[in-house]
Amino acid sequence: MTNLVRRSDVVLFPNPRRVLARLFLPGQELHYQGVSRADAIIGRVMVMSDEHVRTTLKSVHYQFSGRHRDISAIFSDHFGLVRHRIKGALPVGPRAQLIGACFTQEYAVEAAALFNPSIVAHPDQSDLRPGELRFVMSLRAVGEGHTSSIEFRTGVIGPDGSLDVDEPAPYLEVGRFGPAPLSRELIRAMLDDDTSSYVLSLLPAEFDLSVLESALASVGRDRLTRASTDALIDRIRQIAAGGYRLEFDTDIPLSARTIFPSTEGESHGIEDARFARFVEDDGTISYYATYTAFDGERVSPRLVRTHDFTTFEVSQLAGQSAQDKGMALFPRRIDGSYWMLSRWDRENVSVARSDDLRIWGDATTVHRPTEPWEVIQLGNCGSPIETEAGWLVLTHGVGAVRTYAMGAILLDLADPTRVIGRLTEPLLIPEGRERNGYVPSVVYSCGALIHGDVLVLPYGCSDSAVRFGFVDVKRLLGRILGSPSD
Repeated sequence: MTNLVRRSDVVLFPNPRRVLARLFLPGQELHYQGVSRADAIIGRVMVMSDEHVRTTLKSVHYQFSGRHRDISAIFSDHFGLVRHRIKGALPVGPRAQLIGACFTQEYAVEAAALFNPSIVAHPDQSDLRPGELRFVMSLRAVGEGHTSSIEFRTGVIGPDGSLDVDEPAPYLEVGRFGPAPLSRELIRAMLDDDTSSYVLSLLPAEFDLSVLESALASVGRDRLTRASTDALIDRIRQIAAGGYRLEFDTDIPLSARTIFPSTEGESHGIEDARFARFVEDDGTISYYATYTAFDGERVSPRLVRTHDFTTFEVSQLAGQSAQDKGMALFPRRIDGSYWMLSRWDRENVSVARSDDLRIWGDATTVHRPTEPWEVIQLGNCGSPIETEAGWLVLTHGVGAVRTYAMGAILLDLADPTRVIGRLTEPLLIPEGRERNGYVPSVVYSCGALIHGDVLVLPYGCSDSAVRFGFVDVKRLLGRILGSPSD
């Protein structure tokens, strides 16, 4: 062991009290009555006495108002989604609220697990003492049905290596969902089909859903002369639906904002967001994250962009290297191009480049399993971190009995396809209580940062909790450069 990591006493555990209020739609039909369960529920509430409605709603508010920012607004929204089922005059006031409540359920976002953090400098660094750094940390939260979502925490790192994590908000919000701008070339790359040229020729380089539907409608009028048009149109609509925009009110605390699965492609979870603070050549700062979308059968990478953690735009990715899990963006351009870590072949660390952040070319493998603790497979543990010596890449390796350990390699600053050093022993392995949890014997991170001379490393422990390690950067780089390179 390299003995470079100083472990913190700070531990974050999953909290089942943090819940979302989601739309609840009963799935079974009452065939013997010839109506749906939803219709039957509405019918029962409609015939309740006014007094019964008021007392029931009062009880519901007593139980749930303290768990949500505005439970009445939630009930109103959910009533609006089922009101089309009501024949005749629509109910108002408490009766409408109670119908909305009957179509509401709580979901404990992190009831099963909280793990795999990434950490970046917060966009707001005001009101800090000298030497302090405010951070934003993303977390993978897992709830009922093993569905993953992205949560956030904030806190401050002190000049002495101290760490304070802010108490999270007592409620969670999912934000407002809407369409995101669409890219013709991204759709072209994802289709990889010459027959799509005619349809795509009707579209500008960037467009929205209304422009897309107008173009597809014109194709539909000519469908008798074009084979497989229906299948092609369905595929284009499916690709377009994979991108979206999510917006939160600015008065909602960052720790209350939750990126919850919103599309078919991520219906079974949003996994392992790797955030990077990206600085453009002109000094403009954006925050990007890659994550893995899972639809129950297939995994695919997604890219998130935000400037302020209030509005998020999600895009799909295309190209040979944009496969499987574990893409992580370099925090600036290199020689005019975007660069990304990739694990497209499922077991090696590779790098790839792109001109537009969406379409990625062939990957170059830079690090293969060589040590016993990484003999099964390798991957990254977040975006590369720039140092004077090179790009510091934290890795994870899987060894015997599916034990995860963390390592590190160093890539050349000008040519990230060139490895200039690596650790031959693990930087971090699960110890003591870290070995026990939802998935035993795992330590894993989705991103660290350097503050002063210290690498601040949050990491998940056996998919059950989040802990923090501190590493002296000079000692780490010295150890890496003192070991043989690939």
